[in-house]
Amino acid sequence: MYLGLDLGTSGLKGLVIDAAGSVVAQSSAPLSVSRPHPGWSEQDPAGWISAARAVLRDLAGTIDMGAIAGIGLSGQMHGATVLDASDTVLRPCILWNDTRADAQAARLDADPRFRAISGNIVFPGFTAPKLVWMAEEEPDLFARAAKVLLPKDYLRLWLTGAHVAEMSDAAGTSWLDVGARDWSDDLLAASGMTRNQMPALVEGTAISGGLRAALGAEFGLRSGIPVAGGAGDNAATAIGMGIARGGQGFVSLGTSGVLFAATDSYAPAPQTAVHSFCHALPGQWHQMGVILAATDALNWFSGIAGASAADLTANLGALQPPGRPLFLPYLGGERTPLNDAAIRGAFIGLDHATDRAAATRAVMEGVVFALKDCQQALAATGTQLDTLLAAGGGARSEYWLSALATALDLPILVPQAGDHGAALGAARLGLMAATGAGAEAMPLPPIAREVAPDPALTTAFADTYTRYRAAQTAIKDLT
Repeated sequence: MYLGLDLGTSGLKGLVIDAAGSVVAQSSAPLSVSRPHPGWSEQDPAGWISAARAVLRDLAGTIDMGAIAGIGLSGQMHGATVLDASDTVLRPCILWNDTRADAQAARLDADPRFRAISGNIVFPGFTAPKLVWMAEEEPDLFARAAKVLLPKDYLRLWLTGAHVAEMSDAAGTSWLDVGARDWSDDLLAASGMTRNQMPALVEGTAISGGLRAALGAEFGLRSGIPVAGGAGDNAATAIGMGIARGGQGFVSLGTSGVLFAATDSYAPAPQTAVHSFCHALPGQWHQMGVILAATDALNWFSGIAGASAADLTANLGALQPPGRPLFLPYLGGERTPLNDAAIRGAFIGLDHATDRAAATRAVMEGVVFALKDCQQALAATGTQLDTLLAAGGGARSEYWLSALATALDLPILVPQAGDHGAALGAARLGLMAATGAGAEAMPLPPIAREVAPDPALTTAFADTYTRYRAAQTAIKDLT
């Protein structure tokens, strides 16, 4: 069997597959986020280890852990886990959705080498500007920084004792030469760092180290079993959904929203604010349009409305044309295509007729239009998608998927019930590292149904998207 560990923002999940790729066991443990100041988002890495221990103990009560032959890792991207020379964590990890380093990111991005070498805008949530922030705001701690690890790679350190990263996650640091798949000494130096402070790099399907004997004894695992390079969460989700070749893609309605497209070559276009990253497979890349609030926007509204997100969406009925209310989901800034950490969200067009259902639809439509922005940005790079697979908790809403298919004018394929996400992708990468298997180990999931665009409503959604773009411009300097 093969174990995938997915270190998310709100929880850590463990999933075990057999040699045929079928899921045989899974477990999860919750994680909390600290927000000590506006725009800050942090986690204590000790909580990740506690969660991993809880998951492994739970799995050990369900299956024969001695039958696990490989482990793969997935995780939230961009986090700065800073260690001293003895591998002691120096401060809470600064997470992907933290915007404190906005000014530092802008300064790095103004250096043309960053876009030219990394292929991406330097976003405030990326890792490099966080270390520049540390150098300026926490100089004593920065002076002790011996290694910087991404979140899942801190979990790897605990598992194996090795400082290792892999290409898909490293691509989101602003320190990687994404085309060459190697750290850039120029970009490191420009942010006050050195190659010695970076982990070693492997491909996602490669072995990064072996399980420490002490952990094997603690959980009934065989000592030394291989731990794969793994992947950042979105690349791991693509592996879990069988998306590896150009033209294949998925749309994720998770805390954040992602429009993911696999590509057969490296073709960056940073001016579009599209992310161009390495895939978890050797010689493959991918592009992503990313919005910062998808289900997060609906959960925010549910807190105001005093009802759960499930209750808000349960009785919306068949897809309707967008109404007068318009919602812009920029609760914590936006990435694609705006690259604006300061912009904030807005409701406009409210009137006496705006009830809870109308406001709920407006929130969902706002997320849809933000993902339409991502589709437009991908198209500007020459990337076209024929169909999309649905992923994320928001994909359980038929109304949301119908609105998305209609706005994007693309059919959306919904996998059959089961787990096809990042934890499965991590487990598949563990299998590939342990056995040498290739793409045959990552088939597309069985499809339950296709959500087609509603041709009677495509014009209404297109017209409202035009209003959305106009509102986006109008609120930029007001929020």
